[in-house]
Formats: sequence, structure tokens, C-alpha cells
Amino acid sequence: MTKTIDARGLSCPQPVLMFLEAVKSPKDTRFEVLVDTEASKENVSRAAESQNCRVTDIRETGDEYHLTIVKQ
Repeated sequence: MTKTIDARGLSCPQPVLMFLEAVKSPKDTRFEVLVDTEASKENVSRAAESQNCRVTDIRETGDEYHLTIVKQ
């Protein structure tokens, strides 16, 4: 199941905290995280790796980043 986390408009550490809370759920194994700053993209990516997750795709659309993250 894919969980979407819309963190656009939020500054760090809020996007990271939202991801870390969502990754605790045993039912969600795939996440689509939406952010709108380079810093948030980098910080969420690092947080994902620290939780034994893999960033499988990063798409940039205008001023937004769409990260696809999968639990390993």
C-alpha cells in the first residue's frame, strides 16, 4: 500500500517528522512524499535511509519534488 505524505509548504524538520511518523506503520511499505524545497528533499532522503528504506525515484516538477520511498 502506498501512503502519500504532502509536506509542501512546510519547512524542515516538519517533512522529516511526518515521514518518520508514517514509516512506523506496519501496513504501509511504500511512500510518496511531496516537498517543495531542496533541503526538504535531501533531509527526507537521509531520514529514509536511516530507517532502512530506499528512495527509488525522485521527480522534480517545477518547484516540487516527488520522492518514492520503499521499506526494505
